[in-house]
Amino acid sequence: MFKRIIGITLALVLTMGLAACGGDQTGSPSETTKSVGEQVGYKIVGIDPGAGLMKLTIDKIIPEYGLDNWKVVEGSGAAMTAALKKAYDKGDPIIITGWSPHWKFASYDLKYLEDPKGIYGGAEDVNTIVRLGLKEDHPEAYKVLDQFNWNPEHIETVMNLIQQGAEPADAAAQFVSENEALVSTWTEGVNPVDGKEIKMLYVAWDDVIASSNVVKNALESIGYKVTLVQVDAGPMWAGIASGSGDAMVGAWLPTTHADYYAEYEGKFEDLGANLTGTKLGLVVPAYMDINSIEDLKE
Repeated sequence: MFKRIIGITLALVLTMGLAACGGDQTGSPSETTKSVGEQVGYKIVGIDPGAGLMKLTIDKIIPEYGLDNWKVVEGSGAAMTAALKKAYDKGDPIIITGWSPHWKFASYDLKYLEDPKGIYGGAEDVNTIVRLGLKEDHPEAYKVLDQFNWNPEHIETVMNLIQQGAEPADAAAQFVSENEALVSTWTEGVNPVDGKEIKMLYVAWDDVIASSNVVKNALESIGYKVTLVQVDAGPMWAGIASGSGDAMVGAWLPTTHADYYAEYEGKFEDLGANLTGTKLGLVVPAYMDINSIEDLKE
């Protein structure tokens, strides 16, 4: 009799367990059983369509990793970081096109997905590009731009100030005042000028906003009147090549802006890197259980 009672009890427990686990076969799978693609709707949150990072992701990453069901959503740097914040605050999964240096790595615990095929390449440089003839027309500005050089920690300081609510010009002024020794290396041997005008072009990427405002501040400290003009990447390069803009300090090379560099080569002067040690790739919150781009393929 005792054995019979145990047998009935076990049967009831097993029946209830099976019902709980698989009773609703038509329901949606739980988040823990969904693939990464299903969790994020097969979407990678991107930035502006003119960015080389987007071109690499759409033209190379998607086909070469066999991510046929995936879509890279075009937008802007601001829209990307807004989507990241919204997902991160909720602990939701998200995949973004990312780069560093960038303030998001200081604000959130993030990681790059491994790129076994090496499509995103190694570390990039950020170069200073000026129009032809700038050296002859504005030798003092040319010298400052040629001597401008800093490191990722410097630019991240400015980006963090802006992210915390400071206006870009105010963040740049604070950085310059707190880093006089560094800034003096940019203006070394430069003679003051009296109100000569310089037009700098820039894209609305957080790092380029920071660097452009810092250089603007440095040029103004020696007497230049500097106008910053925000444009997309294509018009930025075209503006320098045509001479309608004097300089830019946000040329990501050799990968991100490779197409523009090739298109306008010979129509601008490359003053070389002002920052080294950048990185491109797909970025996710550290809490996501995924480590490689290959993990996105189902």
